[in-house]
Amino acid sequence: MKLRHVLAGGCLLAASATPFAATPGAAASRPNIIYLVADDLGYGELGCYGGRDIPTPNLDALAAGGVRFSSGYVTAPFCAASRAALLTARYQTRFGFEYNPIGPRNAAPGVGLPLTEKTIADRLRDTGYATALVGKWHLGGTPEFHPQRRGFDEFFGFLHEGHTYVPHPWDGVTSWLRRKALPDGNSGRWTSPDGRIVWTTHMGHNEPDYDADNPVLRSSQPVDEKANLTDAFAREACDFISRHRAQPFFLYLAYNAVHSPMQGTDAYLAKFAHLPDLHRRIFAAMLAHLDDSVGRVLAHVRALGLEENTVIVFLSDNGGPTKELTSSNAPLRGGKGDLWEGGIRIPMVISWKGHVGPRSLPTPVTSMDATATVLELGGAAPKSGLIDGASLWPLLAGRSTAAPHPTIFWRVGEKNALRHGDWKLIRDRGAWQLYDLATDLGEQIDRAAQEPARVRELETLWKKWNAEQIAPRWR
Repeated sequence: MKLRHVLAGGCLLAASATPFAATPGAAASRPNIIYLVADDLGYGELGCYGGRDIPTPNLDALAAGGVRFSSGYVTAPFCAASRAALLTARYQTRFGFEYNPIGPRNAAPGVGLPLTEKTIADRLRDTGYATALVGKWHLGGTPEFHPQRRGFDEFFGFLHEGHTYVPHPWDGVTSWLRRKALPDGNSGRWTSPDGRIVWTTHMGHNEPDYDADNPVLRSSQPVDEKANLTDAFAREACDFISRHRAQPFFLYLAYNAVHSPMQGTDAYLAKFAHLPDLHRRIFAAMLAHLDDSVGRVLAHVRALGLEENTVIVFLSDNGGPTKELTSSNAPLRGGKGDLWEGGIRIPMVISWKGHVGPRSLPTPVTSMDATATVLELGGAAPKSGLIDGASLWPLLAGRSTAAPHPTIFWRVGEKNALRHGDWKLIRDRGAWQLYDLATDLGEQIDRAAQEPARVRELETLWKKWNAEQIAPRWR
């Protein structure tokens, strides 16, 4: 085996408090770390999570070789707030990042990941890692929030919430775009004579102006990128890995797929010609394209002999917006924007060949825990109490099946929730509702009236946690 890790008698020190005796600056003792983040991917789409009509062989293989969490959670049901917690291992409500800054809001003064917060890239770089962000940022569009001022040595991508996948006039793709009205002023669906553009009024609003003041950047300089971004991001990721293969590195590969605008390439659409619904066909093309892009990166890691030196974390930033994309969260209730399970329970895999045995775990964990884990592996774990995430190494090493936290919390304005064991307490601008996820994964049977004492107990937990959070910095 090609290892850079601290070994004892050929075996990993699994019985120690931490998996490595990592010393800051000791490159030989720490693994590479790759985050693969999908955007708006629903819980039920990947084959390894029950999806059936869109093959995802590369992500399924990653899951088959690592730990697949069936109760993996993010801390917010939409993009930016979820990413703020992922990159800091702290509840985003602790530092006022409660809402999703979209459009010009992401470029407003003071809107972004607060400068008081240290990112995973900050912490790893300070212990000798090379760091890069490839893809979507969405944590502030003004200079003080630029990724290269937040711990990343390199940046290739865009700063705001979304981007078209190919440059205008969008050659080689079919684009599905939301509109308030069709060319004749009516509602429904309209297709251009060449079949390349579809307008649909089913969402009741126009497609956001994703590309406005949002160029693809290398560092801070706009680039004239001709490739589909799903391909371009894989290219840039592979280049970074090649250049830094002799040192520990952290790559945050944050795809915009499968986020809107919906644009499917001709080649991938042809693979799904059997799907009668064009809406679903375009989504399938985008997801298959994403899976192949991930496969390209994983193959590059293997080709360089880095597979046993590299921890790979895959997750989605929130649940799928089903009506917008067709993205399925089955068998869960709700989707993006909701605190129902479909908005916050996501596909989540951690893989490390030769160190993490393949299995599926039902233990409730969060994206913050994934970050706490890799910080520990990288010798960059902060002092106790500075982060909310807890290391998953006991779970990954097979030493424990216990949940890292007794309770997981959520707050988005008047939408509030917690999970405590198998019990889920939730309110959506109204009274608390109570669900037993062990017997009611779809959150269909409200148990609040039958369990008033449990509701009061869990509400007390939520209020105690909520008192530690701060008011949102913007709405």
